Amino acid sequence: MSRILPDRNFKISVPVVVIGAGACGLIAALAAKDSGAEVLVLEREPLPGGSTALSSGFIPAAGTCWQRNKGIDDPAENFARDVQAKAKGKAPQDLVEMVCATSGPTLEWLAAAHGQKFVLIDGFLYPGHSVLRMHAHPDKTGATLVANLATALGTAGVDIVTSAHVTALFADAGGKVTGVQISRPDSTVDTLGCEALVLACNGYGGNSDMVARHIPDMAKAIYFGHKGNQGDAILWGQALGGVARCMRAYQGHGSVATPHGVLITWALIMEGGIQLNAEGRRFSNEHEGYSEQSVKVLAQTNGVAWNVYDRRLHALGMEFADYRGAEALGAIRRAETVGELAGIIAAPVDVVRATLVRVAAHAAGVEPCPFGRDFSNAPGLATPPWFAVKVTGALFHTQGGVEIDTAARVLRSDGAPFPNLLAGGGAAVGVSGTTVEGYLSGNGLLSAVALGRIAGQEAARLVTN
Repeated sequence: MSRILPDRNFKISVPVVVIGAGACGLIAALAAKDSGAEVLVLEREPLPGGSTALSSGFIPAAGTCWQRNKGIDDPAENFARDVQAKAKGKAPQDLVEMVCATSGPTLEWLAAAHGQKFVLIDGFLYPGHSVLRMHAHPDKTGATLVANLATALGTAGVDIVTSAHVTALFADAGGKVTGVQISRPDSTVDTLGCEALVLACNGYGGNSDMVARHIPDMAKAIYFGHKGNQGDAILWGQALGGVARCMRAYQGHGSVATPHGVLITWALIMEGGIQLNAEGRRFSNEHEGYSEQSVKVLAQTNGVAWNVYDRRLHALGMEFADYRGAEALGAIRRAETVGELAGIIAAPVDVVRATLVRVAAHAAGVEPCPFGRDFSNAPGLATPPWFAVKVTGALFHTQGGVEIDTAARVLRSDGAPFPNLLAGGGAAVGVSGTTVEGYLSGNGLLSAVALGRIAGQEAARLVTN
């Protein structure tokens, strides 16, 4: 379906076309409009959303007014060091520096110019972040983030055409994209010309063949992203003569309630919760990161684990809409005794009791954690009631994509940019290095938000100069 067709004449043309109505595409459209260009967003589904709507909607950003209001000093260079440290130095350095520097100003622009509301998530640090820098809509859901961005487009006079599946690009012999082919639900096919094109249609997580080829560890895992993420941007870029980078990188998550399919916030683990396998034992350092934890959970019996935590952390969970939804579905189980907790897990009671005793010893500094986790700031879960939720590992989105420069221009194999093709978010190469371990919490929305603005501004520059 991801074809390149020869150039042709178009009855209708729009200066800037954006493919995809997740956070990246919506922000790109706002940026292009603010920069003086007429823009149209094409979305294959009936409503905007994409993988953003399935996420928690937490955006890491540095140097923001929300951080300053809490006395937090967070230069972009500090953020970039955290990103690259998690990626083991394997992320494109120029891209890392650019998205980190752009992140804070982008959120402040969205708030000031387009009425977007953000709060700084405080009370806990996500893995790999040296300071508090996660921002979100006050509702703390990706669905609300997308809905508010879509409303902002309407206010700005930018149209979103939904149920418009782009199945091919038109390009001339020099690699300049001249238009798109659109398939509609009633099987009609339309064409639309453009002067600049922004690929904001995420990565290839929904393409089982590409997942099996590039990240076989996730071939049989639940895919928690948008089904429309079929790798179109990557395939178009390669067909035009571009290259894809870091194709083995991805964001997993080790805490999706099963069989309910609800994301359980990792804040529970970061603030003292643990994960037990079917035998009632811990099996890893849960603080290394929720992305790589997906692989560790899938390696357990039946590919599942149990998040176990206390009343204090249950109260923290209730601050999140997804968690409240999981409780309403019956995913959150309560135990008044160790025996009840062991019964929920179906593990030997003596093993579960011994695990809780050891965790209390880790927290008290009496015994070091054999996996290297630091429990010094967490209680030992010694007091009932306990709460437990059965979880599995899942693939959220891929982090490999078309190679771009710091203006979000898609690059040819020789390093030169295509004349008018841009990419952001999961469509472009990410900043997570080359493996699942390189994913720093929030890297997906970091790339979506920062590259969305940069791509929109560059697209407008191309069509207005």
